[in-house]
Amino acid sequence: MTDQELLADIKRLKKERNAVILAHTYQPGVIQDVADFVGDSYGLSVKVSQLEGADMIVFCGVRFMAETAAILNPEKVVLMPAEDAGCPMAEMINAKQLMQFKAEHPGAIVMCYVNSTAEVKAESDICCTSSNAEKIVRKLDPNQEILFVPDQHLGGYVRDLLHHPMVLWNGYCPAHQKLKGGMLRKLKAEYPGAKVMVHPETAQEVRNEADYVLSTGQMLDEVAKAPAGSCFIVGTETGIMHALQKANPDKKFIAGCPELVCDDMKKVNLQNLRDCMVNVAPRIVVDPEIARKARISIEAMLRLSK
Repeated sequence: MTDQELLADIKRLKKERNAVILAHTYQPGVIQDVADFVGDSYGLSVKVSQLEGADMIVFCGVRFMAETAAILNPEKVVLMPAEDAGCPMAEMINAKQLMQFKAEHPGAIVMCYVNSTAEVKAESDICCTSSNAEKIVRKLDPNQEILFVPDQHLGGYVRDLLHHPMVLWNGYCPAHQKLKGGMLRKLKAEYPGAKVMVHPETAQEVRNEADYVLSTGQMLDEVAKAPAGSCFIVGTETGIMHALQKANPDKKFIAGCPELVCDDMKKVNLQNLRDCMVNVAPRIVVDPEIARKARISIEAMLRLSK
């Protein structure tokens, strides 16, 4: 089938199935364009918590995102076009390891980054995303020790910013590790006057070179405020360049590292998106007891983010 035929089929199936298509900003541009809603992890979490009319959710992202949608919408069919699209960071800690971590720090609470499995969310007190982690920690008792899993970089950013007692798990995003401080220094010299935006999943040496440390949703908001002709050096997964340029055709964007690509995020394409809607599979189903417990940490995030 041609792309136009696939797009026509997807449009028809969406209507027939009463489906809504969600896509992360790291997805391929053609997938972002066909989605009903495109956003970062927080924006998508809020969106899936508010879906009432749809019978089916088609999640173009990685597994932990589709799991979150299934946890918050147990009565809906949740599909994932690329079933093997995982998250290496999420796989750096499991429930057993987290339980041991908790045992070593009695009295601490667990804050898990949304980039984690349902089983880890089920053993956590509060979930967070890169856009709301700081806001949530500000609302907690300043003396309350936090075990932050699995991303050491996001946790370290919030800890250093707020001077909050936090113990960090040693996880990280392999894609964001590709961006180095030296790359940004070279680009800043090449593009004087450009503003540097980086994701908090980047290492501290990278964040030290940035004008802004922002989630992908916050990057889009920040750029929208800038005058025409502004130039930005962007330090996150390259998929966001499509969303940034589409929303801001009068501005210039330079990738901080062209190799900063999440292979899992790029596994969704028009063919497997169409096929999953035809076959109503792969379907994401979370064990009911794990979902019940995980929902507590997710709902705590949504409550504390208001």
